[in-house]
Order: sequence, then C-alpha cells, then structure tokens
Amino acid sequence: MESIEDSVVAEKAVNEHAAPARGRPRQFCPDKALTAALQVFWRRGYEGASMAELTEAMGITKPSLYACFGNKESLFCKALDLYERDKLAYVQKAMSAPTAKGVAEQLLRGSLALATGESDPRACLGVISSVACTTFDESIRDEVMARRASSDRVTQERFRRAKEEGDLPEGIEPEALACYLMAVLQGMGVQASSGARREQLAQLVETTLALWPGR
Repeated sequence: MESIEDSVVAEKAVNEHAAPARGRPRQFCPDKALTAALQVFWRRGYEGASMAELTEAMGITKPSLYACFGNKESLFCKALDLYERDKLAYVQKAMSAPTAKGVAEQLLRGSLALATGESDPRACLGVISSVACTTFDESIRDEVMARRASSDRVTQERFRRAKEEGDLPEGIEPEALACYLMAVLQGMGVQASSGARREQLAQLVETTLALWPGR
C-alpha cells in the first residue's frame, strides 16, 4: 500500500510532468530506466526493492518515476512484462517444438542458460515472485498468480495436443506432466539462487530428459 506521502509525491509528479504545453523534454531513457528497475526487482524481489534503491539504479528522481511509470506496483508489472519479453523469449519458441520432449528440452535448457548467465541474477524472477507472493498486497499477488496460471495453461494445452497426436504414452496425464515439468523448472530456479553450480543444474536437465515419457 502507498503511504499518504507517496500519494502526494505521485500527484505532484503528475502535475509537474503532465503539461505538454511546456514542452519539457524527459531527461532520461524510459527503456534503460525500466531495464535497471528489472535488475533491482530480480535481485531483491518486489518487497525487498525499496523506492530509494529503484530510483538510484534507474538514475531518476521519485517524482519522475511516478510520472513515467506510475507507482511501485505499476513499475513492477512493467518490469515483469520486460522480463517475459526479453528473458523468457525461449518459452514461446519451445512451444513450437515438434514433440513434448522437445518442448521440455527447450524449456529446461533455456531455464539453465538464464539461471547461470553472467550478466543477470542467478535466480528466476518468476520463482522469486511466486514464492514470496503470499506477503504481497492483494493486487500484486493476483497479478503474479495470474501470470503463472497463464504459463501453466499454455504448457498443459501443448501437452494435451501431444497426447492427442500419440506423442505421449498411455497412462500419462498431460496436466500432471506439465505440473511435473514446472516443478523441475522452479526447483532449478531455487537451486540456482542458492548457489548450485551449472554442472549440477545441467545434470538435473539431462536426468529429467532421460526419464521423459515419450519420444
């Protein structure tokens, strides 16, 4: 929840920045500022990221943040959009793999690359948000859970199609298989954030694929 002080600052920021007649150019790049905010949320989580830390990383003032991005909640949602677009691009590509195992392989290897990259935090922002969402305000919690549910539905639908195409053995339930894969992916994110080595996570990927029920 925003404090009364934050609301006053936000209103002042809107008044200062909403007058196009003045023609005051914005003194920062919104895309770069949002990228910086994403890194803060990624490292600290929603609750752990303070406004002071966000504005310092973004190189802007608090009024400018409110004027350009709205409040902290709105900024977080925009950061999640950026994360899904830029960091999770491999997910959409994975869904077009010809087999369910191909889908799983691309998701697992994409997650491994993301979790062990050199330039980003060793964790999954989705996992961080899902694990901590019980402490969030209701609107943020609903947003995080809705995104997770949407991702789950896409995977389930893909595996149902695989079952219809004969790609999965009898007795394998697509929904349960999708849930299993998501649990492995989330576990990789948790282990990566706890300092697991790339070799350990790579072994988890190979083991999961070796045990996969299907071609």
